[in-house]
Amino acid sequence: MKRLITLITLGWVMATGALCLAAEEAKPDIAPAATAAAATAAAAPVDPAKAMLENTSNLRVGLDTVWVLVTAMLVFWMNAGFALVESGLCRAKNCVNILTKNFIVFAASTISFWVLGWGLMFGDGSGFMGQSGLWFLGGADNSPALGKDYLSMNPFSTTEYAGVYSAINWTPVPLWAKFFFQLVFAGTAATIVSGAVAERIKFSSFLVFSFLLVAFMYPITGHWIWGGGFLGSHNFRDFAGSTVVHSVGGWAALAGVLVLGPRLGKFGKDGKVHPIPGHNMTSAALGVLILWLGWFGFNPGSTMAAGNGSAIAHILVNTNMAAATGSLGALIAAWLLLKKPDLSMILNGCLAGLVAITAPCAFVSITNGAIIGFIAGIVVVLAVLFFDKIRVDDPVGALSVHLVNGVWGTLALGLFYDNQIATDVAGLATKLSRAEQFMVQLKGVFWVGLYTFVGALIIWYLIKLAVGVRVTPEEEIEGLDIGEHGNEAYPNFQSVGGK
Repeated sequence: MKRLITLITLGWVMATGALCLAAEEAKPDIAPAATAAAATAAAAPVDPAKAMLENTSNLRVGLDTVWVLVTAMLVFWMNAGFALVESGLCRAKNCVNILTKNFIVFAASTISFWVLGWGLMFGDGSGFMGQSGLWFLGGADNSPALGKDYLSMNPFSTTEYAGVYSAINWTPVPLWAKFFFQLVFAGTAATIVSGAVAERIKFSSFLVFSFLLVAFMYPITGHWIWGGGFLGSHNFRDFAGSTVVHSVGGWAALAGVLVLGPRLGKFGKDGKVHPIPGHNMTSAALGVLILWLGWFGFNPGSTMAAGNGSAIAHILVNTNMAAATGSLGALIAAWLLLKKPDLSMILNGCLAGLVAITAPCAFVSITNGAIIGFIAGIVVVLAVLFFDKIRVDDPVGALSVHLVNGVWGTLALGLFYDNQIATDVAGLATKLSRAEQFMVQLKGVFWVGLYTFVGALIIWYLIKLAVGVRVTPEEEIEGLDIGEHGNEAYPNFQSVGGK
């Protein structure tokens, strides 16, 4: 047997060698042609200045691309933060369900945004939506070439942008870098919904809504502001997404919460609010720290170019300042109103400050950024108490953080607007007064809120009619981990008191 195997092996080697030799002999003699071409290229004069310009342009594009992709990766990592915050602030019996939603929502967002969302948001078209290059990023595009109004972003490039995604031709990075950065923002909007509808929604219904949100709703309002639509072209400003991302996610979540109704036992017949505490504050605190870190990609990364570093430094410090003052504002408000420095309020205060500074971070001073964050921290505590009072059940405070403070941050841009900072940092000065800018921001908040809330309400009701949106009372009491997924986060722990 060994001899047979050896003979077969030798035969295979010899046959392979013969075939390779035959193929080599069959090749046309291209050496002279290749030699002639090389000689011609060598003889052609090389313009040193042109070669240096091209190399410098490539270096600039490479540095900016690395900056954009690294900050996008930080924003992607925020998915982990949201998963930890939401699961920690909810009960143990629903932990697997919440983790699954936060994991799969980015996968759904990726497909939706790739198939259609990007084209609706950034494709050339009307003031309402993109109409060119809609499907699979299939439109013409010669990125990283820049539009004629933005050539200074890469002074070493001599190529002008030509394509159908002209609304985002201001950043000197390749098309796929642009796509990935915008994708992680779209995924964030969908993730916001998860926390507000937690502990009673059908997993399948949430998944369907996430696909539709990122494919249709988020891109259209995004087009209005960032895609050359009617709001952005009329001086509405939102640098990194207080409205585009956070308010849109918040309005969609509010519609879902109203269709779903509150969790069992949250509100008594006498109107009394029964707190339902989360099961793991360690998870929640770690999640907020991850989100705080991720926001250093969210806001500074929205420059989509490293530049000389001055803009990203201003934006990063503003972001951090608002997170710090938001935490302190919530601490003070909770201590005064609840008589205790409640950790969940402090954590949401930090997130509220981050959400609020997201729109104005490149338009206001550091001092005003700190004020915006501090007010956001107070507002989030008041908003949580308000939603409880009107019997709107939000297990993690997503509405108070993202919707309420998304609106606050967008309006604060107008209240604290600084034309000089807008020129030097954002490069998007409107030359309007603060009062004028505030009114523009107010109109934008209204139109985005109206479209998103009504549209989301319609979609939620259609899903409810088609497949239902809420689990059975028995499944809700037992926990969605078992009913929806057939496993538990803590299988060796004994459930006590429906926790």
